[in-house]
Amino acid sequence: MNSTVSNNKLAIARLFESLQNPQKAQAAMAQQVGKNFAWHGPKPFKSCSSTEEWCLTFWLPFVDAFEGVSRETHMLFGGISQGKADNSLDSQSWVGATGYYEGVFAKSWLGFEPTHQVIKLRWGEFFRFEDGKIVEMYTLFDIIDFLQQINKNPLPPSRGTDFVYPSPTGVNGVLLDESDASETAESMRLIREFLFEGLNNFDEENLTSMGVANFFHDNINWYGPGGIGACLSLKEFQNYHQQHWLVAFPDRKVQDLDSLFAEGNFVGSSGWAGVKSQHTGRYLSAAATGNRINFNGMDFWLRRGDKFIENWVFVDMIDLFEQFGVDLLQQAREG
Repeated sequence: MNSTVSNNKLAIARLFESLQNPQKAQAAMAQQVGKNFAWHGPKPFKSCSSTEEWCLTFWLPFVDAFEGVSRETHMLFGGISQGKADNSLDSQSWVGATGYYEGVFAKSWLGFEPTHQVIKLRWGEFFRFEDGKIVEMYTLFDIIDFLQQINKNPLPPSRGTDFVYPSPTGVNGVLLDESDASETAESMRLIREFLFEGLNNFDEENLTSMGVANFFHDNINWYGPGGIGACLSLKEFQNYHQQHWLVAFPDRKVQDLDSLFAEGNFVGSSGWAGVKSQHTGRYLSAAATGNRINFNGMDFWLRRGDKFIENWVFVDMIDLFEQFGVDLLQQAREG
């Protein structure tokens, strides 16, 4: 790994520490970002083009609502992206991280009254660097998971297991030191084959046409977003998530991704409209609309040997249902 990626990882680790102090958050961000900065977050938040806007509309209202909020970082790693479907050069430098925030829901947030309970809120973030500065930043919160915790869930009960989002099993996911280049290359080879040659080869009839068993361990732990839940084996993944997803979105295809990079045995990916499809079957509470759909999501994978053994998954469910013509937040407020 080159020194640029290592420096970028250290910059993000330091930034996370600085953001714990709300009074210094904007200054801390301003020191790290470059010109033409862009932030893209979960619905209902709008994209921002300055650190001031990011602090005022997203960050400070969040930390104000959750008393004593602290960040738990389960994974932090970086690399050079190879996210093009045709494997053409990308060569952008990225850092990805995920974990959860923990704090007491003490003030109104997103139009929901405080419950004064401890909340654990899943987060994922990706940062693109140029010349040592952040120029692009993507953030997803698992807002459905939050709504489940405050008993305002607008979706049917999850088929998987709720509230399961652990750190990587048996290894440290915060990679601030250099990683084995050969392991990094193998992780990248496997993930590109999985995404662009496996998932994109679905024949719209048989799950086995995707060859997921060639990439996922039989006992994979797949940590899905609120509304889907965790699937704690390949069989659960197929029964609780995959078959329902493919009934609703049979022609879904992985597109050019904003980022796809590996470090050691870890892989990270982010894509706003990273998957596209037509909504032709029922999905959870939503009947088929026929609409063309863009999925905003993030993934983190852990490889062991020739299979992935863990996969942490974020999907912006609020944005997804908005494309069905459904306002999940409003349904939750009225429920």
